[in-house]
Amino acid sequence: MPLYEYRCLECQHEFEALVPTARADQAECPQCGVEDTRRLLSVFAAPRAVGGDGASAPGGCCGGACGSC
Repeated sequence: MPLYEYRCLECQHEFEALVPTARADQAECPQCGVEDTRRLLSVFAAPRAVGGDGASAPGGCCGGACGSC
């Protein structure tokens, strides 16, 4: 199942949810419980090449480099 990002239109809480593709536009807010949510446009993390040796640096949210992990 894909991981989608949402914002609750009732309490403005932003959250992520694993939701089947067929129900991607329907998610329940974990904070207030309403289903009046809006799916947000998400960005993805991709490794960057470092130096000339082609090695990848850890980065993006998956590597903890975003500061919010």
